[in-house]
Amino acid sequence: MTEKKKIGAIQRRLIPSYIFLILFSLFSIFPLFWMVTAATNTTVDVSLGRLWFGSFSAENFKTLLEGAPFFQSKLWSAMRNSFFYAGVQTILSLFICSLAGYGFELYHDKAKDALFGVLLMAMMIPGVATMIPLFSMMSKMKMLSSVWGFILPSLATPFMIMMFRQNSRNFPVEIMNAARIDGLNEFGIFFRIYMPVMKSTYAAAAVITFMNAWNAYLWPRVVLKAPEAQTMPLFIANLAGGYTIDYGALMMSVVFCSLPTVIIFFILQKQFAEGITGAVK
Repeated sequence: MTEKKKIGAIQRRLIPSYIFLILFSLFSIFPLFWMVTAATNTTVDVSLGRLWFGSFSAENFKTLLEGAPFFQSKLWSAMRNSFFYAGVQTILSLFICSLAGYGFELYHDKAKDALFGVLLMAMMIPGVATMIPLFSMMSKMKMLSSVWGFILPSLATPFMIMMFRQNSRNFPVEIMNAARIDGLNEFGIFFRIYMPVMKSTYAAAAVITFMNAWNAYLWPRVVLKAPEAQTMPLFIANLAGGYTIDYGALMMSVVFCSLPTVIIFFILQKQFAEGITGAVK
């Protein structure tokens, strides 16, 4: 069999895989497509199952802005809160988790490795199981409806620490030794050498952390009791909580809420892919 025939046979065997991947991709994209098209249609069209773009997007956006005062949280207040909470959580979480991952990987001892094992076991505990104790703690510390009540339980997640630790295995230790010889202390090594070298991992972690904070619903629903402290997911839930639901305006609010995470992902998509695969620059 010639080389050309071999390539043709391999391609024919891959046809079912291609078909499956195309169908799976369409299945994955469909909810996003339906969300965007529903935001341009009327409530009646959405209820009838129309799956193409309409001409009602301006009216839906106007309804969203005019309807906001009838709900406990305002649209722009919720958007501002979401940006603030997600931004603060992302910055602090990246610093804390990267410092922990850096320490766990580059400064080994038996006690530290045992502690990391306990940390990994914590990943098996569902968040719902810790909801009541966390709420009790935040209430006693008077942190309800505050940025600290929102972000403290998620500042140091086992997944992020593990991600930084795994990617730190590719960090060139020789650079650390050379820096020590030149008189640089440990925090200097972390800030001036480790952080620039691991920028791809920071980008990937930033995307994941920001998206998780932006899309968080259950914990903010529990801890953010004041209407002026609520976030975009809570605002959207309030829109859907009435006796009659304007599906066009509701889907427009969902599109509006999704834009920041989509924009951030597309800006950092190259660094995100490198960070997930453990690339070190």
